[in-house]
Amino acid sequence: MIRNAIGSLIGLIGAAAAVWSPFRAWYDGRPGRDYRIEELFAGSGITDDGAALLGSLLLPSLFAALLTLLAVVRRSRLLMALAGVVVLGFAVLWMVRQGQAAEGLSVGIEGVGIGSGVATAFGAGALLLLAAAVMRGRRRHTRRELPHDAVDPVDPRRWSTAPSQDR
Repeated sequence: MIRNAIGSLIGLIGAAAAVWSPFRAWYDGRPGRDYRIEELFAGSGITDDGAALLGSLLLPSLFAALLTLLAVVRRSRLLMALAGVVVLGFAVLWMVRQGQAAEGLSVGIEGVGIGSGVATAFGAGALLLLAAAVMRGRRRHTRRELPHDAVDPVDPRRWSTAPSQDR
């Protein structure tokens, strides 16, 4: 129970960081909410066009947060891990597409290069995977078989496997 509570707390912190990451700078001071989600899958790649809020990198982060909430409610390690993979997957996909568009990625200072939003997304994905590892999940209920020599403390004849002596 403690492991589930700690894992749930770590997962919720990771989900909050995932939702927060698109509002931070991702590359050259441009926030993640300005990148359209379809640019990650289109042949044209990443452009300078803006994006609607729900059509940006916020959408997969919100989906991962929803998966995290479902994982906490259902105590599911699988859903928690899936949320982490979604966040990390979209961050890696963005890095690949941004690297293609910019002909390489750079890490710099003062708003040049990869920004803190990408680091926040990677940290959030790592926290979600850590939460899945910490959580114990649901216990499986198995039916216990009574031993052959079990005796009911109230009525010793009820569970006894020996033939009854009553005539």
